[in-house]
Amino acid sequence: MGAQSVGSSVTQSITFTDRMRARFKGVLDAIGGFFVRMGLSPNAMTALGLAGSIAGAVLLGLGAISLGGIVILVSGAADALDGTMARLRGEATRFGAFLDSSLDRVSELCLFSGLAIHFALTHSILGVALALAATIGSIMVSYEKARAEALGFDCKVGLLTRMERYLVLCPALILNLPLVGLGLVALLGNFTAVQRFAHVYRQSQMGS
Repeated sequence: MGAQSVGSSVTQSITFTDRMRARFKGVLDAIGGFFVRMGLSPNAMTALGLAGSIAGAVLLGLGAISLGGIVILVSGAADALDGTMARLRGEATRFGAFLDSSLDRVSELCLFSGLAIHFALTHSILGVALALAATIGSIMVSYEKARAEALGFDCKVGLLTRMERYLVLCPALILNLPLVGLGLVALLGNFTAVQRFAHVYRQSQMGS
């Protein structure tokens, strides 16, 4: 059995993000509808989210940890709204989804880069190491899902997907506990990468 047929034979998983979008669909539709009536496009909302993430990352790099965490938390709301707005406008496209996913990666990498710069400037080797470890986990979790689904496997599993990473890290930043937040994201993010690898491996063995 090939990868495509293996993926189709496995019950499709649902991520925490999917469940939250479904649970808060009414709220997201109301807020998204407001911005649609204002004339804001989904891509513009995506760009605003990226701009907010970059601004937050700059604040983190300058040492304004709590303020940076607040800005990043607020800008993260755009990630939940751009897809909703595209659906409400009837403009949901594959390129829009690609753009959204690509800029999500940029936003997250900016966040970790800002923290790495902060810890480098304050001579915290542990902080830099945790920022790099969190970056590796974040990239691998996203890459494994994209690559696995391109090969026909289901890969919507894992303890710490993107929304969970934000829910763990942003409160820690706001409370000025960046090492705690980064430590949790680094540990659980890389654990999630291992989870996804094992999940895809099990599917591949079903077809051997």
